[in-house]
Amino acid sequence: MNSRSVLIFTSAVCVSAVWAQDEKSINDLRDAIVALAPRSIDPHEAELLSVTAHTMSRRLAREYGVHGDPAIHNFLINVGAKKRGICADYTRDIGSRLKEFHFKTLVLHWGSAYAKESDENNALVVTARNQPFQDGIVLDGWRRGGR
Repeated sequence: MNSRSVLIFTSAVCVSAVWAQDEKSINDLRDAIVALAPRSIDPHEAELLSVTAHTMSRRLAREYGVHGDPAIHNFLINVGAKKRGICADYTRDIGSRLKEFHFKTLVLHWGSAYAKESDENNALVVTARNQPFQDGIVLDGWRRGGR
């Protein structure tokens, strides 16, 4: 087996492992969203939201050039070495994409913790229609650097 074949095989195994983790995470999020209000949430909307949130988070991490700990990336933004990739960027960009779907049974909210403090964090919160914000699920694309 030549080195090229080994590289292709190794890449395929790694991609398969990552996709398996993503698939489980996508399914878990979809199920959690449906569980918010099983009689009123459209499972297809929950699936679309979950897949899109996951894929957008990974895509944005590549676009922002995030490698490793997102807190280090924030430092690079603060010193001018990077332009985008703080939690608010993820929230804005993922939220913009999700809003294009005009969900009928789901509502997206902007969530903020420790607003206007140095450790402020922003994320999307998804709820069933007519459900309180506090009962929603946090979608934090920044938290693990898009993973």
